[in-house]
Amino acid sequence: MGDMEGMSVNECWKEMADCIRSVARKVLGETKGKRMIDKDGWWWSESIREVLREKKNAFKEWQSVEDQNESIKESKRGAYKECKKRAKKEVAICRAEAHDKLYQSLESPEGQKRLFQIARARERNGRDVSHVKCIKNDSGRILTDDESIKKRWKEYFEKLMNEENEWNGMLENPPVNMGLVREISVEEVKMAVRNMKNGKAVGPDGIPVEVWKLLRADGWKWLSLFLGKLLQEEQIPEEWCRSILVPIFKNKGDVQNCSSYRGIKLMSHTMKVWERVIERRMREECEITQNQFGFMPGRGTTDAIFALRQLCEKYKRVHKDLHMVFVDLEKAYDRVPREVVWWALKMKGMPGKYVRLVRAMYRASRTCVRSAAGTTGIIDVAVGLHQGSALSPYLFLLIMDALTSDLQDEAPWCMLFADDIVLVGEEGIEVQSRLTGWQRRLESVGLKISRSKTEYLCCDFGGLSSPVPMSLDGAILPICSDVKYLGSLIQGDGGIDRAVQHRINAGWMKWRQVTATTCDPRMPIRLKGKIYKSIIRPVVMYGSECWAVKKKDENRLHANEMRMLRWMCGVTRMDKIRNEYIRGSLKVAPVVEKVRGSRLAWFGHVMRRNESHVTKRVLNMNVEGHTGRGRPNKRWIDCVKSDMRMKGVSMEMTADREEWNKKIYCADPR
Repeated sequence: MGDMEGMSVNECWKEMADCIRSVARKVLGETKGKRMIDKDGWWWSESIREVLREKKNAFKEWQSVEDQNESIKESKRGAYKECKKRAKKEVAICRAEAHDKLYQSLESPEGQKRLFQIARARERNGRDVSHVKCIKNDSGRILTDDESIKKRWKEYFEKLMNEENEWNGMLENPPVNMGLVREISVEEVKMAVRNMKNGKAVGPDGIPVEVWKLLRADGWKWLSLFLGKLLQEEQIPEEWCRSILVPIFKNKGDVQNCSSYRGIKLMSHTMKVWERVIERRMREECEITQNQFGFMPGRGTTDAIFALRQLCEKYKRVHKDLHMVFVDLEKAYDRVPREVVWWALKMKGMPGKYVRLVRAMYRASRTCVRSAAGTTGIIDVAVGLHQGSALSPYLFLLIMDALTSDLQDEAPWCMLFADDIVLVGEEGIEVQSRLTGWQRRLESVGLKISRSKTEYLCCDFGGLSSPVPMSLDGAILPICSDVKYLGSLIQGDGGIDRAVQHRINAGWMKWRQVTATTCDPRMPIRLKGKIYKSIIRPVVMYGSECWAVKKKDENRLHANEMRMLRWMCGVTRMDKIRNEYIRGSLKVAPVVEKVRGSRLAWFGHVMRRNESHVTKRVLNMNVEGHTGRGRPNKRWIDCVKSDMRMKGVSMEMTADREEWNKKIYCADPR
């Protein structure tokens, strides 16, 4: 260990942390952290300060003259008005020149980052309420003074993070894996540091990850030695046990109700490096079932959405019903008993050293709430996982896998995305039975299923059956005509018309956030196109690779896009400007072509998957039954075949990923 020999973990970390903070203050100084673009006077110059100083002095001279000396007072007033006029003119000139330079700088490659900073700043300034200070207490009375507000925040989170749901407390005691673990290498630390993003809020220690990126080889070497000491002694620094909790509004519910906020903890960046190293090792030690799509490499939201849509499509084609229950857990991360965390790690065969290290991370964890009213006192945290930790998502996956792996049917009949669970079956009674089994298992360890947010979707494709009442402890679940699953709308009739409209509405919500930039007449037109392509269009197209679109859906997408683009350019249809000219000015390709490209890209991705992958299995699935009379519904694969004919490609070409993507890619105009 070199210099670390004979020193405790806390002493080693304090010495290094104090050194970093001391040098940073000396070299860089300290700031409140406001970005330049947020300051209203960022464009001020020395000439403005001079004329404003003259105006201020002229005002003082005018006010200092007694009322009896009317002639002198009038002359001083005239001098003040002249100074005021000159100052106003100078401010207008300097502001215009500064803004001209700013807009010109945005055209350069270096100005792209500034462009999005401006968009974010204008979105914040355009909010009706930038932040809410006053909140309600338990009885619904609005609190206005700072001390009462801080006390309420502390009471709410103290209760949330220290109370468990009812459970029997009975857990088996699995054997501990006594396997050896390897020492931490510099390469592991280097990879963990490089994978962390810059510009993130720091924890109580005030040391950002950028420090370790700048120290490079020397810093990585010290970190590898220090983390090796933690691994050997199975301890972590006391400073890492502290965090700052920031309530973030969920964008739904009462803005003055504490339960409408999610508490995100600002933790030490160096601890997050440590967590990333441990998480990577833990992933190598055990496997998670293929039903889990959250926080797993090679699996994501599109896989789960595609599997569910394909299942609906195939059952609708042969007029067979489907029953789906979308299970929602109440405050899953915040209410996990710590004993269940240690039990799950042992059940998954995790080495005992890693189990003890995770326990050390959660031992004596404390936090404080930072709100608009100020910072509360210290809160001890005894229950749940840290929201904001790099390791917490994987720990939750391990818990869900250890608890329910034997209950999970083969995907797509049972799919999980972290704590979002969907159970699918042909018979409602069967789905009810499975739901009851999941309820018993989860609630036996303190995880509670929400009675109000768990939803039931009956896909009556046969047209003859009626929904089967689904219940949890006698509470009947709401029957929905459509359900939002992982951001995509799943319709009970198997269509996509409402799903397309849902994405269009989401695009307009995103448009509203950046409208101050996209509708600015001084903003270069090409940069408006960049904002549209990088911020608005991805929201509209989310999940579109899974759509079996009809002509009317394409027309709606096209009309919606042209409305947005014309608005950006400040023209209407009455101006008689062709769509091609609008697109050429903004350098934007048609959204319908982009949807086709993304659908073909996803098709190639699915075809390259192995035969056991859920997306490949559900695509090749055959459901027994008769299609019936009339024209069959348009399938997703029919859209793909039509797209391939338009692009002049064949199914055999999907094996070569680079060649396939080159052929099907729809590039925006340059």
